[in-house]
Amino acid sequence: MTRMTRALALAGAMMVAGSAYAQPVKLGALTITSPWVRPTPPGAPSAAGYLNIVNHGSVTDRLVGATTPDAASVQVHEMSMTSNGVMKMRPVPGGLAIPPGKTVALAPGGYHLMIIGPTQEFKAGESVPVTLIFKHAGKVAVSFPVANGPAKPAGAMGAMPGMTMGAMPGKAPAKP
Repeated sequence: MTRMTRALALAGAMMVAGSAYAQPVKLGALTITSPWVRPTPPGAPSAAGYLNIVNHGSVTDRLVGATTPDAASVQVHEMSMTSNGVMKMRPVPGGLAIPPGKTVALAPGGYHLMIIGPTQEFKAGESVPVTLIFKHAGKVAVSFPVANGPAKPAGAMGAMPGMTMGAMPGKAPAKP
């Protein structure tokens, strides 16, 4: 088996293993799907976590916080760009509203969980335990796979956010 073949096999196995964590988590009228956290380099001061929250109920709930034993603290944050192109990141005061009948996405470039002071490096293929805290629904434990994008169902293909497809070594790039 060549080095490239082994690397591709390992990457595929990690995607399948990560998909085991992608099962929806239910808490009252809420359903949490597609949790994931970005890998971190050693000594990183923070990490970002993402997920989708669906409110099947008739009352707005709020994601007011989160905790993990793998970091000093977790905050609900919003990332935005100013009119002059400067990125701003700030906590969401009062928590993130989850309106009835809606899905709220915490995704790169917008709302996210800011995991502050990780106690260890977050490595692809592992997971981070996070307890989400909602104003009405309460608390729920969710396993966040460490990956470069959301976990996909076993066998699913497709690009992940931030992933670019380049030429294979020794091959010319594909023409669009």
